[in-house]
Amino acid sequence: MRLPPLQALRAFDAAARHLNFTRAAEELFVTQGAVSQQIRQLEEYLGFRLFFRLPRRLQLTDEGERLARATSEGFTRIAGEIESLLAVEEAGVVTVSVLQSFAVKWLIPRLGHFRTEHPDIDVRIHADDRLVDFRTEGIDLAVRFGRGHYPNLHTERLMRDEVFPVCSPDYLANSPTLHVPQDIAGHQLLHDATSDPSLPRAADWQFWLDGVGVTGIDLRRGLRFNSGDMVIQAALMGQGIGVARTSLAAQDLKAGLLVRPFPQKVVSSYAYYVTCPEENLNRPRVMAFIRWLKKEVEATLKDIEENQPGLSAGQKLVPGVISQD
Repeated sequence: MRLPPLQALRAFDAAARHLNFTRAAEELFVTQGAVSQQIRQLEEYLGFRLFFRLPRRLQLTDEGERLARATSEGFTRIAGEIESLLAVEEAGVVTVSVLQSFAVKWLIPRLGHFRTEHPDIDVRIHADDRLVDFRTEGIDLAVRFGRGHYPNLHTERLMRDEVFPVCSPDYLANSPTLHVPQDIAGHQLLHDATSDPSLPRAADWQFWLDGVGVTGIDLRRGLRFNSGDMVIQAALMGQGIGVARTSLAAQDLKAGLLVRPFPQKVVSSYAYYVTCPEENLNRPRVMAFIRWLKKEVEATLKDIEENQPGLSAGQKLVPGVISQD
């Protein structure tokens, strides 16, 4: 047997609890006549009476009492399940796809802040350089480094990077000849040699040297890695000089674990973007993570600015243009 219309069952449930069509109508924000009509249609559908219409009150029939117990239990259970589902949606898990280097050097060190603000939301990090299929892989949002061209997806720019050489303090102390960019000749160079040709090459030695106008440096020698975080790790270990992006080196620079041997830096023509399907923005946990990302980026940029004493107030950095502290 097909179930009666849900609207009629809701009208009956309210009338059975109040034993009054007027009060049921007030609860449902409809007219008393609409409730009376819904009850009449439900009785015709079922083939038996649900109420005795007495002069000043309603009284449930035996059939009406049985149906009232069923609708009360049913609607209470539905309401409870919806409340539970909403709680899971608001808390639950947010799955984020990020580049490995960004996860290791920027995101993971800051995740404790998110946990403090949102203890009911668990975060799952998928470190992957490839483009993902959000719907089939269960990814809520992604952070990517590029030009921001991600068709059919909601995309917001998080931050743009600056590029500059870094090394450990000990390496610099033992290399007194490092005064100008040309001095890197003969030093052990650490290269970010990403194996995926589709990814932007915006943090390698050639990009930085072109930006500062230096030529004639042999870049064929040195250690090569396929991830920016490995370049930074090698620099931390004193194995040479690497080119790093601000986003990946900021914390190590602030802690004094890395230093910049030269003041020159070049603004990357690429940036970090957060991207996801438009419908994912309706999920509270996704929006909570995006808002948190933006706040952490603001803190990062503020920290970078405070550690750039030579950058005049209001000065703008142009992509691909050299800047000095």
